[in-house]
Amino acid sequence: MEALIIAGGLGSRLRPLTDRRPKHVLHVAGVPFLGHQLAKLATTGVEHVVLATSYRAAEFRPVFGDGSAYGLTLTYVREELPLGTGGAIRYAASALHSGADDPVVVLNGDQLSGHDIGAQVRACVVAAADVSLHLVEVPDALSYGCVPTDDQGRVTAFLEKSPQPVSTQVNAGCYVFRRGCIDDIPAGRVVSVERETFPALLEAGRRVIGYPDQSYWRDVGTPMSLVQASVDLVLGIATSAAYAHPASERLVQQGADVDHDADVTGGSVVGPGAVVARGAVVNGSVVMPGARIGPGAVVVGSVLGPGARVGSQVVLRGCAVGDDAEVGDRCELGEGTTVPCGALVAAG
Repeated sequence: MEALIIAGGLGSRLRPLTDRRPKHVLHVAGVPFLGHQLAKLATTGVEHVVLATSYRAAEFRPVFGDGSAYGLTLTYVREELPLGTGGAIRYAASALHSGADDPVVVLNGDQLSGHDIGAQVRACVVAAADVSLHLVEVPDALSYGCVPTDDQGRVTAFLEKSPQPVSTQVNAGCYVFRRGCIDDIPAGRVVSVERETFPALLEAGRRVIGYPDQSYWRDVGTPMSLVQASVDLVLGIATSAAYAHPASERLVQQGADVDHDADVTGGSVVGPGAVVARGAVVNGSVVMPGARIGPGAVVVGSVLGPGARVGSQVVLRGCAVGDDAEVGDRCELGEGTTVPCGALVAAG
């Protein structure tokens, strides 16, 4: 079986963490995020994965190689110009080997999900559907595509980010396409699978079904959602075939230096080469490789990019600090604060 991962986005919502790298290589629970998806696909029986890349495309192969570490074969396809979600699928499909009636799994490259992809594939095949969409219920559907279904599970509409959602059942970013349907997507131009492809399939009377599921699911599209996904994996709330550690209050990776008098809890991750000094408190946070936290600092629900430096007695709550940025001694930064890569923030 084959799969295709849409991995060409700029990751704008994840800035400043994505200013120097694609979002798919950002570490979540100490693992490059796409590694969680690749490992999950391998356990489903997928043998060949096509990565549809664009932004900083050259940075994928050094991290994921040929896929053999995951028990897969990886093929990299690069769009010279971004073609949208549907256009990316159509462009990358040239690297697939499946027949017209074979199922192909398509993933958005920023979803962490506990749902059973294999069961979704089987349901799609049994229903002789053209496309199956993984669906989840969310409390507030404003930021998602609403996907109502009828009593037989057929999708009746696809309403992308409506200001007045008609349903709390939303698109979770995992699709099973009948291979021939991918070839129906127009080639060589920008196409949104959400705004164009799916509505067109419904209008044409094609069989599009939902696969509702209530397993763990998170859109890892913002710094705080990345932090929460990482925390959930470390604490054991979420699981991943790429994360082999038992549930714990913290993950301190090899090469990290955490002072015996520092307090690292709440599912925090401290990456290789990172330093947490004496008396510091790190709770529910991600400290990426080479970042440094000074004496007595408090870092809660935050993420520090590679090489970031946090001074002594600093307080960070719900912050994202970019690569090589510095937060000076005794600064206090609150919820939603972002510090650009290489920037200096000083007290007063």
